[in-house]
Amino acid sequence: MLFMARMKVNWPRDIDPQEAQALTTAERQYSARLQRSGKWKHLWRTTGYFGNISIFEVDSHEEMHEILANLPFFPFIDLELVPLSAHPGRVVDEH
Repeated sequence: MLFMARMKVNWPRDIDPQEAQALTTAERQYSARLQRSGKWKHLWRTTGYFGNISIFEVDSHEEMHEILANLPFFPFIDLELVPLSAHPGRVVDEH
């Protein structure tokens, strides 16, 4: 199953800088593990925002939820999640 996630991070104005740094480090480590595993297929910066657009390939809705809920930034993310399916007009094969 493929999902597109649009994530925008909204830090509280009064977040402690050390807490923000610790969360950033943890987020990068978690994201890297998921990318290496193949679950986090694509990660794109959204210009002008503290956020990203990502493509995930997972086995179930439950797995997608678990991945997102375990993001260290999750409590601070505005999230739009869209399930994806193959388009019949697609002519390019990535494999």
